Amino acid sequence: QVHLVESGGGLVQAGSSLRLSCAASGRTFSSYIMGWFRQAPGKEREFVAASSRSGGSTRYADSVKGRFTISRDNAKNTQYLQMNSLNPEDTAVYYCAASTSTIVLMSTWQYDYWGQGTQVTVSS
Repeated sequence: QVHLVESGGGLVQAGSSLRLSCAASGRTFSSYIMGWFRQAPGKEREFVAASSRSGGSTRYADSVKGRFTISRDNAKNTQYLQMNSLNPEDTAVYYCAASTSTIVLMSTWQYDYWGQGTQVTVSS
């Protein structure tokens, strides 16, 4: 089992950048596929980005491709989401998630562990 804690959210203006962090504790971090999801008010939770166990393979939602970068530091048991060129449509609660799968996944039901979320609000 792994415990996930997100941090780094906040209120920013459109065009700004933020970096989210997800600290993991428990079972070996490097054994998990890691992902980021987000949920805006009144909407379903959606995939943002995910990385393979080594971080060498990544996938992104079309809406964030070219603006967001997922990365991980297995030595620090931490994953990151660098978010650039933020716009109001990026406003949501962002969740860190871990999967015991061996391939990079994009569906919420394929992830086994979730953090509590961190709020990102982008003003226009």
